[in-house]
Amino acid sequence: MEKQNNNIAILVDGDNAQAKLLENILEEVSKYGKVTIRRIYGDWTTPQMNSWKDLLNDLSFSPIQKFNYTTGKNSTDSSLIIDAMDILHDKMVDGFCIVSSDSDYTGLAKRIREEGIFVMGIGEKKTPNAFVQSCEIFTYCETLMPKKAVKEREVNSSRKNETEEEYENKKLTKKEIQLIDKAFEMSVDEEVEAYISTVGGNLRKLNPSFDARDYGFRNLTELFKNLKTFDVINNNVKGLNHPLVKKK
Repeated sequence: MEKQNNNIAILVDGDNAQAKLLENILEEVSKYGKVTIRRIYGDWTTPQMNSWKDLLNDLSFSPIQKFNYTTGKNSTDSSLIIDAMDILHDKMVDGFCIVSSDSDYTGLAKRIREEGIFVMGIGEKKTPNAFVQSCEIFTYCETLMPKKAVKEREVNSSRKNETEEEYENKKLTKKEIQLIDKAFEMSVDEEVEAYISTVGGNLRKLNPSFDARDYGFRNLTELFKNLKTFDVINNNVKGLNHPLVKKK
């Protein structure tokens, strides 16, 4: 999705997202366009929503009140979905970002894509794969966390014996290397070179959640520079670098 002149709606499931990451989420989505619709859904009469309240004015989000009339039922899902369909029908935006780790939004993401509209998701790594694969781009909350916070969280759980250096430079698995190779083959031209941006787009088509930051790199270019089987070639056009990559 080209960023230029695109309007995007961020719809946040306040019952199923982290308030502390809202600014990071807004910054991430802004890479793909101008965020014109910003809504957070939940029952704002409950204490669980207090963490969101201080952020509403600062980041210009609108609170959407939804009462839970039945015990054990969450009305936020249906309300967010109905609003998204209204926005889609009225052609108010060029793209959507659904912020949740809930698989209930899988159908919504598929429906938006059927209309040829960009849809991305943001949620925790526990997000069911069905929802992840229904989005064109899916970014994990853990990727957006400050490195220190992520590091402490990992060290205190299943990666206690891993050094910080090893964590910062997480190794790609064989499956992930094969994924990169496939995306490269999809992108090459007659010179057997490919724009890294094109490879990145094809990587997202193959796996919407692939993100170089998950492996300790700022971007895909830095990741390719650290792969022994690829060479990165600077390609300056009118003062801007559009790097290429080729197999060694």
